[in-house]
Amino acid sequence: MERRTDCRRRAFHLEVQDSYAVEDEAEALAKFLETGEFVYDREWQHWDDLMREFAESGRLVQRVRVVTEPHTDYIRFLYATTGSNIESGEDIRWLPRHRIAPAELTTDDWWLFDDDAVAFTTFRPDETLGGFAVTRDPRIVEYCRTVRDRVWPLAIPHAEYRIKQ
Repeated sequence: MERRTDCRRRAFHLEVQDSYAVEDEAEALAKFLETGEFVYDREWQHWDDLMREFAESGRLVQRVRVVTEPHTDYIRFLYATTGSNIESGEDIRWLPRHRIAPAELTTDDWWLFDDDAVAFTTFRPDETLGGFAVTRDPRIVEYCRTVRDRVWPLAIPHAEYRIKQ
């Protein structure tokens, strides 16, 4: 499997779930639900360091989060965490689900690396991580490029998107 650090120019991430059961986020999510505030700790530092490395080397990292409105608790939590992502060099946008037809999206999350490899993220019915599948199949890669090029201009930059906390 390719490593995400093998990306040379551009990485694009599409997120389409309204909730994720990510084990290493459970404590921060519980605190957020209790207090309404995200408390940054070292658990998040590894990702921010990687994004800074990408940005400093001239690589682009973009992310679109397709979300249902009204927002789930988890999406509210993600929104609260996004500041550190932006500061680290990611360009994150939000796409309200009602602004795009379901047929114009995929049902899975994925990363598109350098327009030539796609890494799908799969989830179990309980929203826990199921695994990853990487392909360079030109038809699948082209389809994901088409989806990316469709959602990116429709999505709202993080600085302009508002969410009810």
